[in-house]
Amino acid sequence: MTHTRREFLKKTLAGITGAYVISGSQLLAAQPAYLPKKAIQFRFAVASDGHFGQPDTPFQQDHSNLVQWINREKQDKGLDVCIINGDLIHDKPELLPEVKTYFDKLTMPYYTTRGNHDRVDGQTWQQTWGYGLNHDVVLKEHAFILTDTSNEKGEYLCVDLEWLEQRLNHYRNKRNVFVFMHITPNKWTQNGIDCPELRKIMEAHPNVKAIFHGHDHDMDMIKETGNKPYIFDGHFGGSWGVDYKGYRIVEIDKKGNIFTYQFNPAVAPVVNSGWLQKA
Repeated sequence: MTHTRREFLKKTLAGITGAYVISGSQLLAAQPAYLPKKAIQFRFAVASDGHFGQPDTPFQQDHSNLVQWINREKQDKGLDVCIINGDLIHDKPELLPEVKTYFDKLTMPYYTTRGNHDRVDGQTWQQTWGYGLNHDVVLKEHAFILTDTSNEKGEYLCVDLEWLEQRLNHYRNKRNVFVFMHITPNKWTQNGIDCPELRKIMEAHPNVKAIFHGHDHDMDMIKETGNKPYIFDGHFGGSWGVDYKGYRIVEIDKKGNIFTYQFNPAVAPVVNSGWLQKA
């Protein structure tokens, strides 16, 4: 069956489960699949919105569950890194050291971004995690850029564009660049904000393969603009959102294929999946 770009994009933006290929300017239907374990060169997980400390939620159990799930991913198929993409805590800065004790039980490296509910200052963030609110790291041949989209008041902000573009230029020769920001820079979700200059910067860098977001707990799909995928992972804590708590996996094989899927560990199905790059 042949799908036009408009037909499939309409389905994707409506949040219909499915797989897709992003290739140049085309968004095409594809059959969901897993990369075989022996072919995987690099694999990482993304989770967001644990909201540690939110009243009337099982936040301690939510965090214990996430650590168990992610460590099981490491054991079963390997995992190079995990990104916790914002809203680690819920409006109480004094809880940041406690939530860190949960993440420190992960059996692979992990990195964090600040969300609008984290509400800690830059000095506290640096002291807690050992890096600043805007941070980047190279893992094997891939660059990870972790950005800040809020402040101590919990306001919604666009990323520091000067810093972001400088880092993207620095990594212009890297094979793959992955960008993480808690708040989406587009008003296509109820809680997004409009950052058109940021989207232009993303579009201008061919090796940016995906931009990852939390914040919108009810979003667990991929949206596309400027030939770039903007990827959501629902939530693993908090009081609202999609009707399960889960996380996202990204797999890269030796040929350069990049595959992603959203996972619901409670019943173990893939919620949605797709190729970010098909070599």
